[in-house]
Amino acid sequence: MQSALRSRTDVQRKTDSMHAHNHSVAPAEALTGGERQAAAKKSTLVSVAVNLLLTAVQIAVGVFAHSSALVADGIHSLSDLVADFVVLLANRFSHLAADRNHPYGHSRFENAASLALGVLLIAVGIGMLGNAANKFADPSLIPRVHWYALAVAMMALVAKESLFRYMLAVANRVKSGMLVANAWHARSDAASSLVVAAGIVGNLLGWPLLDPLAAAIVGFMVARMGWNFSYDAMQDLMDRGLDEESVEAIRAELGETPGVLNVHDIRTRKTGDLAIIDAHLLVDSHISVSEGHQVALQARHRVMKRFAVADITIHIDADLADGPENLGLPPRQALLEELNRHFPDAPLRLDQLRAHYLDGRLELEVELDDDKDARRGALLVMAPPAAVDALRVCARLREAVIKN
Repeated sequence: MQSALRSRTDVQRKTDSMHAHNHSVAPAEALTGGERQAAAKKSTLVSVAVNLLLTAVQIAVGVFAHSSALVADGIHSLSDLVADFVVLLANRFSHLAADRNHPYGHSRFENAASLALGVLLIAVGIGMLGNAANKFADPSLIPRVHWYALAVAMMALVAKESLFRYMLAVANRVKSGMLVANAWHARSDAASSLVVAAGIVGNLLGWPLLDPLAAAIVGFMVARMGWNFSYDAMQDLMDRGLDEESVEAIRAELGETPGVLNVHDIRTRKTGDLAIIDAHLLVDSHISVSEGHQVALQARHRVMKRFAVADITIHIDADLADGPENLGLPPRQALLEELNRHFPDAPLRLDQLRAHYLDGRLELEVELDDDKDARRGALLVMAPPAAVDALRVCARLREAVIKN
């Protein structure tokens, strides 16, 4: 029995010192999808404004001040500006509702956007490295940098660090891995501005090679960040699962559901900032189908209350019903036909039979309409179907239907 249980919430990715992609699942927040989207859009627009200003100032001043490092940092800011528009695009399309062609929704648009952003950063970084290499090949082409390039580099450092702190706070609040990645990208930008400032200082003190060296370091940092984003996005697009700690937390929550004897075969995969979960729950072999489904509903509610997932499919297993040997046992309809050979005038109904398939054994319960049908009960006990290992016969004493 399977119960497909779906909800749309979010999955948080923890961050480390310079890398935003983790594979954990976090408790669902009270923010609605619309509130998350609005907060993400606002923070990204702030980033657009900052990067637009920095791009114009850094490239213009870098050209007039003869600082290749500052120009490289300006190009870096330009790549950030492009990245911001990629984030805005992803933020719009990843929140679209599920449809016929996308039954799990559009959350993986975020993964695709992160991949595109990573490829862009790799290309920009390689271009910066190539430009710096040309300067190293002919040091005579390196001019003396003007002092105001240093002032702009320090201004960019302060602006990018402030932007990082703002964007990370928003990203953690709305639990968006894509925004977390963009925030840490801003932190890497601040680090690159610090390197640029150091290179400009070196040039001003009489070491002209430090300026293109700073540009090369910035290029390497950009390319490395692009590789990290691209690699993580590709992993998520290839159905990377959650980390072991998150899986065990989900297993424990499912296992605490009343009626669940064991939990096994948990599989997880990621779609954007969401997780998709498959799990098998072991229950008592003799409970009804509806009770088994109720156990699945309760397990689903517990997981959805504590964790944030896009979809969870729960498969109910009977504790003694596992094994290929059950495949050879006859279905309930065949058992009914065999039993009714004894009762051609008053055949049994299918709803009077309950079959239990237990590790190659077949237990059959037959419920007679009343306790006066002793003859049929005796015949059943004396001549059970050949495939039946255990037979229980009972009588329905009274049936009451209560209507509210």
